[in-house]
Amino acid sequence: MDARRVELLQRMPVFGALGERALQLLVEKSRPVEVAAGEYFFREGDAARSVYVLESGRAVVTRQWQGREIELNRFGPGDCFGEMALMDLHPRSAAVRALEPCVAIEFGPEEMLHLYEADLEQFTLLQMNLGRELCRRLRATDDLLFRAAMGEMPTAPQARG
Repeated sequence: MDARRVELLQRMPVFGALGERALQLLVEKSRPVEVAAGEYFFREGDAARSVYVLESGRAVVTRQWQGREIELNRFGPGDCFGEMALMDLHPRSAAVRALEPCVAIEFGPEEMLHLYEADLEQFTLLQMNLGRELCRRLRATDDLLFRAAMGEMPTAPQARG
């Protein structure tokens, strides 16, 4: 099972450039999480404790607006979410709910500390990759905000995976 999880991480931009030993360390220290369809990985406003890598299933990201749940994005196998938790430690800015039964790998600050202690270079690379992923998502959000300000209706998010 660990070898399959390492392979999954190697295919992801956030983890792909890390060495196999660093990935093995993260996987060994991680926690597998199962979330039933309709249940939440976390809710908007929850304390931020970890990042998730979806192994199987599909999930949706939502925010509350004027009493309504607004869909922001969808995730499938190989996608990660909650990465801001490892960077800013602020409460969750959105909720992630399982659309179908999901299995995910959960990493928190403890796993990051183990990687930091074992291999500072690999830890730094992961932090840089997480920053790049956040920037990629920020650019996409900036584009949507600009288009909305110009009067263009944004399209619904497309499911990945």
